[in-house]
Amino acid sequence: MKKLLLFLFILGLSVSIFAEDVIRIGLLNGPSCIPAAFLIENNKEIAGAKVTTQKFADVPALLPKMLKNEIDIGFMPLNVAAKVYNSSGAIVCCGITGNGNLSLITKSKDVKRFDDLKGKTVYVAGQGATPEYMFKYLIEKNEIDVNARDGIVLSFSIPTAQIVPQLLADKIQYAVVPEPFATIAKMKSKDVVVAIDLQKEYEYFAGKGSTYPLTVLVARKGFAEKNKELLDAFLAEYEESYNQTLRYPKKAGELCEKLDFGLAAGVVSTSIPRANYVFVSSEYARKDAESLLNLFLANDEASIGGKLPDDGFYFR
Repeated sequence: MKKLLLFLFILGLSVSIFAEDVIRIGLLNGPSCIPAAFLIENNKEIAGAKVTTQKFADVPALLPKMLKNEIDIGFMPLNVAAKVYNSSGAIVCCGITGNGNLSLITKSKDVKRFDDLKGKTVYVAGQGATPEYMFKYLIEKNEIDVNARDGIVLSFSIPTAQIVPQLLADKIQYAVVPEPFATIAKMKSKDVVVAIDLQKEYEYFAGKGSTYPLTVLVARKGFAEKNKELLDAFLAEYEESYNQTLRYPKKAGELCEKLDFGLAAGVVSTSIPRANYVFVSSEYARKDAESLLNLFLANDEASIGGKLPDDGFYFR
């Protein structure tokens, strides 16, 4: 009996000591995981910890796994991360991985600026998310009414995945989409153009060099607090993976297809130059993050948990 108890004690001790010898990464199928492809392909271990990955269709599928301590690191829109932090404190922001990459696409050659959209309906990918609030902000900055007959009408009646097919079939004329959807549309039809780059418009009004984050890398707060050196090592590897993505877009595309990230190699490699991937560590991310989060506060306070996240949100 004593030997059995000793064995169980040692077994439990070993589990507690080595429980963090694994980094469990949650990846969202689609564009947000593209900069992680080189990391996943080349790193079976980081700082002695085994790297494991699990893919998810969307954030609602990923989040419960993080909140149950089954995933350590993940990717999600900034506003979602802020809302989770404000409601539970369960995650921290480790850095910005993707800045704005929104485009107004159309087959029309008559649209060059916002005034040209007066009286038009624009189909927007992402109700209650960055595409809606950023587009509304820019419309208002151009002194145009939103959803007025002589202004610009926003429609969210078409699911994001169906917007490009509808545009290609001439069932709609104007759409605001992120990458890689704009690239996909242009690859499928030479008539499709990026009529307005929303990032350039934002920079014009917010000031030279201004940008806004779309995607952030987050970690479970408990994991980050107990494994700062390991998390720092992971972030260094991620930054190198991001750099390789920009240097070798063709190879990145091939890896994403091989790893079954849900995107064809050609789409990935072609979209990378417009996708606005970055890596901005959390200590430098706050200014741009709060600029975007203030837009959410102005439109729907509940969308980020009612307030800007405090210092604890930004991993140090």
